[in-house]
Amino acid sequence: MLFHLLFLFMALNTSIFSKDVGPEKSESSNRVISPAGGEQWSAGSWHRILWEASDRAKNVHIEYSKDSGKTWNPIASNIRHEYPPSSASHSQHLSQYLWQIPEELTSCARVRISVQGEGGLHGDSPSDFTISPSQAEGGYKWEEVAAHAAFAPRDGAGALVFKKKMWLLGGWSPKDTVNFPKICNNEVWSSEDGRTWNLEKPNTFTLKGYNQETDWEGRHTAGYAVFKDRMWIVGGDVNQKHYHNDVWSSADGKKWECMTRNVPWGPRGLHYTVAFKGRLWVMGGQTMPHFAPSEERFYDDVWSSADGVEWRQEHVVRPAWPQRGLIGGSVIFKDKIWILGGGTYDTPEFPDRKYYNDVWCSADGIHWECRNAEAPWHPRQYHEIAVFDDKIWVLEGYNNVNRKDVWYSSDGVNWYELPNTPWAPRHAASVFSYDNALWMVAGNNMESDVWKLTKK
Repeated sequence: MLFHLLFLFMALNTSIFSKDVGPEKSESSNRVISPAGGEQWSAGSWHRILWEASDRAKNVHIEYSKDSGKTWNPIASNIRHEYPPSSASHSQHLSQYLWQIPEELTSCARVRISVQGEGGLHGDSPSDFTISPSQAEGGYKWEEVAAHAAFAPRDGAGALVFKKKMWLLGGWSPKDTVNFPKICNNEVWSSEDGRTWNLEKPNTFTLKGYNQETDWEGRHTAGYAVFKDRMWIVGGDVNQKHYHNDVWSSADGKKWECMTRNVPWGPRGLHYTVAFKGRLWVMGGQTMPHFAPSEERFYDDVWSSADGVEWRQEHVVRPAWPQRGLIGGSVIFKDKIWILGGGTYDTPEFPDRKYYNDVWCSADGIHWECRNAEAPWHPRQYHEIAVFDDKIWVLEGYNNVNRKDVWYSSDGVNWYELPNTPWAPRHAASVFSYDNALWMVAGNNMESDVWKLTKK
């Protein structure tokens, strides 16, 4: 299964720097790309059926078989070819249908695509795939803990769990000139219960009196991690018309130490940061020359450090994930680093943003495995990812509009949506896995609300 997913992703992925070209004529009309055979799709999970058809204007019929193609059952009829909206992970000449896997288990499943008006011509899965037992979980419940917490509304604030508290670092709110006089601030808040929030460090990033030698510039969407019993801020944004090439750490949230002001991987923002196997890791990101002078670049590289000062570039073995950033939070799951979705911010040369919904993991940061080339959740950026209840979670995000959907997976392959999310759509929220709950705090809804998800 993993071989098929990886082959699909690499064969169909297009570079961020390439332009789309028209499809070539092919004798293999209605060719089923996924499922290709060998997959193990769990009952009740959602997966994308992908196919290549000769005429996108005609209606299609989709069926599945539980007995290697001897008999067929309908999935959908009279639907038009559709391309996954705003997805950057494969060719724009594939069609797709989002399918919830049936509950009937089998190791001999196949999918067939038929196109109306082509004389019964159809395409089938190349070989069998398996429908395995469901991994769905019940008993999850959202609770609003605070409608208006003590901190001002913000998005992109760092979210760390440290010394049995939730910590909120900095953030962005350009219309609030009182609490964010320079667009971002460098406050630090903490809470033990989500209701009461204590200001551990006031904002010093003001129009007067800021001392860059003793405190970090206000920022949001930076790299955040807990590492060696300290909280870390790694790099930052470009809202001050320059890049943050610095690394800071703190043992108490009140006093911060600058570990370096000149990281070798700068300039960049919107990077992905994790703590893993005794090192800090920085992956991806990009420059934004329309905000700060720089060469226009999108990154797919990986750097690591044992102390936040000395950094080395890891030599990633390709194939691996293409250039991206814009991923909030971090996931270390089953002793691996995970990259889920993300995208690229618009730049003068490349004004169209990219949005991804693929899933990658690595046990060493060098060798990467594609677990799902097209997850069922909408391609997105500025979303949050976390580990809770021994599952990976993908929450909210942005793709032309703010989102409020929540998805979880036990393996990165099979995904289930948690329905009826009660909080407002948002992106760039602050998410914590803390005290046997998953917490959703603030974000681009620009409210200081606090929610938690628990399981009975």
